[in-house]
Amino acid sequence: MRRWAGMGLAIGVVWVGWAGPAAGQGVPEAAKKEGKVVWYSSLALDVAQKICNSFTQRHPGVTCELMRSGSGRIFQRVMQEAKANLAIADVVETSDAGHFLDFKAQGMLQAYEPAGTKTMRADLKDPEGTFHTMRGTPYVIAYNTRLVPKDQAPRKWQDVLDPRWRGKVAHGHPGYSGVVTTGMVGILSRYGWDYYVALAKNQPVLGQSAEDPPVKVAGGEGSIAVSGEYNFFKSRKKGNPVEIVFPEDVVPFVNSPVAVLKRAPHPNAAKLFVDYLFGKEAQQIMADDGVTVVNEGVTYPPGKAHMKDIKNLVIPDAKEVQKRNDEIKAKFRELFGV
Repeated sequence: MRRWAGMGLAIGVVWVGWAGPAAGQGVPEAAKKEGKVVWYSSLALDVAQKICNSFTQRHPGVTCELMRSGSGRIFQRVMQEAKANLAIADVVETSDAGHFLDFKAQGMLQAYEPAGTKTMRADLKDPEGTFHTMRGTPYVIAYNTRLVPKDQAPRKWQDVLDPRWRGKVAHGHPGYSGVVTTGMVGILSRYGWDYYVALAKNQPVLGQSAEDPPVKVAGGEGSIAVSGEYNFFKSRKKGNPVEIVFPEDVVPFVNSPVAVLKRAPHPNAAKLFVDYLFGKEAQQIMADDGVTVVNEGVTYPPGKAHMKDIKNLVIPDAKEVQKRNDEIKAKFRELFGV
């Protein structure tokens, strides 16, 4: 577990423009001959599609084809395709950094340094350059303002265990969501499995993806909910009665890496695309929607929290996420019966 101290977070990335190292090496021309790039992503569908469309407009003749799903399902699909000797995806991105250690161990990733990531802080990328963090979300608590007075809302993770929230806590499933898995790693590192044993006794309202708890709390199916800050921010922006709480004890940061697959059928288009993902244009598209990105030069919508202002923010180590992945899924099913 690595801690980003309270008010002093600095990503330290130097940005050099959207074109990146692919430009000037004949890659754009080669990408145009390949005709497309296939991107597997766990990013919200509307934002991911907007990025695809923007990339295609920026590079006429190179179509971005998006396959959007949850992190767990993307991982399974990539692994199944590899086992079947199918080369379909070019670029893969999930919200489970442990996935990329598994991909790397199988020799499935191509080392490539996207534009502007050379000076990115070490804990946001693979030291051998096979994957880099593109975005992330703090793992937080939220509550329905019509059901919960502000002075009664949880302020720490332990507050969620209060019997008053029995049957009223909306929670996702680590078997489907990388956000939930990584967030749980952060909480487990502080409180261990005793925390989730107690949470199970509170009979939470369970969903699948990280998008389910925000929907449930906004609709009143849950008085409080646990998920990534991004999804709660979007819900609140739509006018739903949702308020976000950054827990006072620990705020796990769920980082989402991106990588080029070694057997990418459109390798030049893949390089051009990941350069675009880390450039100002794509990063701003994400930031406009409330996604926390690694480019410090973007602007955020009103009410969106900046990472530097979040106290007790920590990033679970990718090796820890990978090591505990199967354990978390199995133990969660055992405790919650799903």
